[in-house]
Amino acid sequence: MAKAVKTNAARLLDKEGIEYSLVSYNVDESDLSAIHVAEQLGENIEQVFKTLVLRGDRNGIFVCVIPGNAEVNLKAAAKVSGNKSAEMLHMKELLPTTGYIRGGCSPIGMKKKFPTYIHSSCSGFDFIYISAGIRGMQIRICPADLIRYTGAVLAELT
Repeated sequence: MAKAVKTNAARLLDKEGIEYSLVSYNVDESDLSAIHVAEQLGENIEQVFKTLVLRGDRNGIFVCVIPGNAEVNLKAAAKVSGNKSAEMLHMKELLPTTGYIRGGCSPIGMKKKFPTYIHSSCSGFDFIYISAGIRGMQIRICPADLIRYTGAVLAELT
């Protein structure tokens, strides 16, 4: 397991005085799925959230944070973000747009503040896991703190 390193996302939470913990896991380059992360953490997959970056036809880039075992519903995501349609951002655009790579994309600390939507199921948990901004590291955080920090809107996204 990787040693817990302070990531940019963690430093930003520290600056705001938000309580969280960093949790490391073993990375499998051939399986970057949230399901693998949940298995490594020994946690419920419904509490391990993945961060997806989408582009809407009207309002541009936005972020969806959904349970690791779910698929984003593009129509629902488009509607909630004020778009007519939406598509996943191409992988080659992820790093230049967000500053993060696939498997290490956090809703905290992107290059720019994008509108963020988080699946409403998060509010049913005392804590959830999100990427800390690098592969091999997750942030365990209270959903309300994440919502407040990111300005996220709760939505049905799956």
